[in-house]
Amino acid sequence: MKRSVLVFSLAGLLSLFAAPGEAQRITSCTTASQNLFVRDTMKDLYLWYKEIPDVNPTRYATPEAYLEAVRYRPLDSTFSYIADRAASEALFSASQYAGFGFASLGTADGRLRIAQVFPGSPAADAGLLRGDSILEINGRSLADWVQSGQIGSAYGPAEAGVAGALVIRRGEQELRVQLVKRDVIIPTVSATRVFETGGRRVGYIFFRNFVEPSFDALAAAFAALDAANVNEVVLDLRYNGGGLVEVAQYLGSLLGGPRTEGQVFAEYAHNDRNAFRNEVLRFQAQRGALRLNRLVVIATSASASASELVINALRPFIPVVIVGDRTYGKPVGQYAIPHCDKIIAPVSFQLRNANGEGDYFDGLPADCPAPDDLDAQLGDPIEGSLQEALTVVATGACTPAAAAPQRARPQSTRPATRATGWDAVLGAH
Repeated sequence: MKRSVLVFSLAGLLSLFAAPGEAQRITSCTTASQNLFVRDTMKDLYLWYKEIPDVNPTRYATPEAYLEAVRYRPLDSTFSYIADRAASEALFSASQYAGFGFASLGTADGRLRIAQVFPGSPAADAGLLRGDSILEINGRSLADWVQSGQIGSAYGPAEAGVAGALVIRRGEQELRVQLVKRDVIIPTVSATRVFETGGRRVGYIFFRNFVEPSFDALAAAFAALDAANVNEVVLDLRYNGGGLVEVAQYLGSLLGGPRTEGQVFAEYAHNDRNAFRNEVLRFQAQRGALRLNRLVVIATSASASASELVINALRPFIPVVIVGDRTYGKPVGQYAIPHCDKIIAPVSFQLRNANGEGDYFDGLPADCPAPDDLDAQLGDPIEGSLQEALTVVATGACTPAAAAPQRARPQSTRPATRATGWDAVLGAH
């Protein structure tokens, strides 16, 4: 069975589904059996297994409730999770999920705005656009959803056929939109462009998630950049919550090129019961790899796990400048262990770079703060974060703080709440 390694959450998976040990077995799918399976899995694989409280698993109504009761909250308040098995396999194997086809973000002024609309989705068919403000969801105001603490369930279950109604504001207009969830494909590479600035040819890649289809999408994107003779890259990871470690290794190798080939990409550190699983991943030679002297990354607090892994892995070898906002903070990864119709993804290891660095639980700070400008389209050079990234390429420095308001639109965004578990990996509705 293939091992499934994840570096996600807003952080991702690594491989695909398989129990790494023989101790985890389940003989029935009763709640009690599932809860006991989760306990046994956590006692074996969980990075902080020594901190698991001694509670009776059979007293909990669901395996999810048991997991919430025993997770090591000083560090793992959001990372470990239980999710639908079919949905997990669909996302990581095909970049597919059941939903409306958009991602949204809370803003500094309390609004909820659409950040991205996926092509061919119900949201795209209904004409939703990046920048639209969501006023109502299914007949309840946004304020009501937030005050009730139910905003996470406002859009209903992630199942095809689930209907939803939105009231949105676009400029001075209010629009009512009816949507029905269906299978949606998230483009892993949503945009590839080439800009010229400061005498440099700059390749821009908007990269959405680290899943199996990413290999082909990244190969095509880097082939296009190589053919365009780019000598700089802006990698946009602003909404990328992570995914497969193997994809992160592949992307890092494409960016690192000859100077990183054969060098340490990351080193696994498991708990003492699983030290035999510790291994070193190395950068590999890849067709289409670039020869970069620097990398500029656009990030936000929604950039997690595998996204942070790529940044951290490259930093011992080339300068990596983060533009935007501090990242999510997930230097750990999971294995996806199937049981019945679910998977459990417990934090099972930490990943460190060639310098032994990997404790960024508070996130990786931005070198050049910049807004996620929802009034401009992704990939538009006037968009706040991309504008700042191109300034870094052209000048080698951030925009002076005093000049920033004149150079970038002052609209910054943060998630309305810190995404957890499966929601963090998916990052979409």
